[in-house]
This record gives sequence, structure tokens and C-alpha cells, in this order.
Amino acid sequence: MHFHPLATAILAFSVVGAAHAEAPGADAAARALARDALIVDTHIDAPGMLLDTWADLGEAAPDREFDYPRARAGGLDVAFMSIYTSAGQDAAGTAREIAHRQIDAVEALTARHPDRFAILRSPRDVESLRVAADGTPRVLLPLGMENAGPIEEDLSLLRLFFDRGVRYITLAHSAANRVADSSYAAERRWNGLSPFGREVIAEMNRLGIMVDVSHVSDAAAEQAIALSTVPVIASHSAFRHFTPDFERNISDEIALAIAEKGGVVQVPFGTAFVDPRAAANTQAYFRAIGEFDARNAERKAAGQPLEDRAAFNAAWDAAHPKLETPLESVLVQIDHGVQLLGIDHVGIGSDFDGVGGELATGLRDVSDFPNLIAGLQARGYSDTDIRKILGGNLLRVWAEIEAGAAR
Repeated sequence: MHFHPLATAILAFSVVGAAHAEAPGADAAARALARDALIVDTHIDAPGMLLDTWADLGEAAPDREFDYPRARAGGLDVAFMSIYTSAGQDAAGTAREIAHRQIDAVEALTARHPDRFAILRSPRDVESLRVAADGTPRVLLPLGMENAGPIEEDLSLLRLFFDRGVRYITLAHSAANRVADSSYAAERRWNGLSPFGREVIAEMNRLGIMVDVSHVSDAAAEQAIALSTVPVIASHSAFRHFTPDFERNISDEIALAIAEKGGVVQVPFGTAFVDPRAAANTQAYFRAIGEFDARNAERKAAGQPLEDRAAFNAAWDAAHPKLETPLESVLVQIDHGVQLLGIDHVGIGSDFDGVGGELATGLRDVSDFPNLIAGLQARGYSDTDIRKILGGNLLRVWAEIEAGAAR
């Protein structure tokens, strides 16, 4: 996701790791289901952190929220690696290079640990890749591109990134780009999708790249869903029902449009999504940083000294301390999604390593999926339905999008 703290939405990643804090309630039944079910998390922000500070994620990496030992302890099988570039990197013309470097970093992990990791390019390959030749269970790493900035204005770059393993693209991030408007930015450059963005949707459909409407404005999401000939996804979006003024979360109307098209809404674990207080703080930060950037643009044009971004962020942090949010807040989001859309249209996209450690209690790293399962079991969900939420729904949608490309 990437938002403040540390201005990660605009410029760079935070390298703040969350200490593992396991919530009570992950009993033997929950742990057994975590081991047996296919768990798919559609949004983990490990690659950008690897560029900032390398860590061998095939081994224990305590300053991160994703590594192989904890992924396997939590039962995680398929972890979409987020290839994130910021609006600032896009404006500077460096987004394409940075995206390639992040993919290089993921490939380096798989080359270093071929028994533990493999890049996943198709849902058809899950079963053949899940276990290495020596019997070691792998964590499979498909790629999702967060922000379409790296494709610049060149449709051929979609094919290039597809060939490198990118299987979904979040159309925009924290500001409008060449493709779509952002939910965060006050500026609405296109009132939805750009003319180029409409071409991008068609080419993504043709290639079999999932269209991801997390982060984009309502108008952009509505247009993308209408234009796509196959289902679309929201890779990491909670429900705006609980955060009425936070456009970054998905409205019930747009969620229903996704479900009617056969798609899925993937619920994140970050407090900024699932806690109304944190959502209000996040929305306020984006307004404030937008005003800050506008002031600095005026100062630069007038030849005046620029305001200090680090000082601005430090003052913001001091005035907006981290909030404790219970795991219950995530379960309530899933309940709402299931009641609104049906059990076949809800999944999980944690945003681990992307929210500066600001995560619901009991869902602090990839070893914590049993806690989520225990919570769902306690709420009366059957194991069959839990399997759908954990990954079955996403894999079904991905297969349908792949089949649409073949047609």
C-alpha cells in the first residue's frame, strides 16, 4: 500500500519491521487448516524493501514481516510480491528501472533458494511447483505491479513485464498517472481513466494481466470494471462502509460491480484500512502532504528555500501516534464482504511490509494466518468457506482471466 509514516506513499519504502505478536486463539484446528489450505496473499511489499536494505528472505529476517520460515509457519503458499513505484519515481522517469530492479531482487531470492521459492506465472502451475524435488514446501511468488507508472506510455512494456512475471497491475497509486486517477489525490486529471488507460485495460485483458482497482478513484474503478472483458480484482482494499470519507477503501457499489463481473475483493490487515480513526488520519495526511508539495512547488518557482519534508513528517508522526487495532476489525471487514458479495468474492491481501508495521493485533507478520483462521472459525465459517477466502476465490478469478486471454 505505502502511506505515511515516513512518507512512503510518495517517495520510498519504510524499513520498519513489526515484531511478531501472536494473538491467542490459534488452536490446533486453526493451525491444521492453515497447513492444509492453499493460502494466497495478494499484496506483500517485500521487493521495495529489498532494494533499500537487502535481506535474505529465505532465512529468518526479523526486521521484515515476510520471510520463508514464518511464511511456512503460517501456512502461506502463494505470496504476490508487490513491484511498487511511487508517483515521485514516475515523475522522475525512474519507475521502469526501479520496477525491473525489484523483479531482479525477487529472482535473486528464487535463485538463491530454488528449494524454498519459485516465481509463479499461472494458477495452473501451483500444484507442480508447491513442493521442491527434495520434498521441501515452497512459497510461490507471483508478481503484482503497484502503480502502472513503469509502463510509461508504451503498451509494448505490458508484454515485457508480463514476460517477467507480472500478473496484476494496480492502475495508479498516490497520484494520477498516465493511466488513471488516484483515490488519494485531490487532482482528478482524467475523471477516471485516460484514453491511454482504456488501451491499457484492453491489452491487459489480451495478455491475461489482472486489472487491479485498489488505490484508484471511484470513477477510474467504475470505468475499468465496465471496460474489462474479464473479472477484475481489488488486491488490497477494505470496505468504505466502515470509513465513509476514505475513498481509498472500496464502496459497496463498486465492490458489487466487481462481484457481478466475477471478481474478488482482497481485504488487507493494515490499520489505515480497517480502523476508521487510522483511515481518517491517512486521508488527512494525503491532503496535508499534497498542500505541502504545492507550497514547495511555489517556493521553487519563486527561488525560495524549500520546506523540509522530513521535519513535516516528524511533526505529523508526533501529532498522530500509532493506533492499536484488534484483529476483530479485519474479521468484521470480511463479514461485511461476505454478506454483501457472497462467499465467492472475498479474499485477503495483507499489505505486509507496506504499512510501516501498523497492522491489526494478531496479524503482524506472515506466521499469523492461523490467528485469522481461528477468528473465522469462531464466527461460524465452515472450513470450505474459509478455504475460499484464504485463496480459492483468487485462484479461480486468476484462472478465468487467463482463460479470457486465451480466447
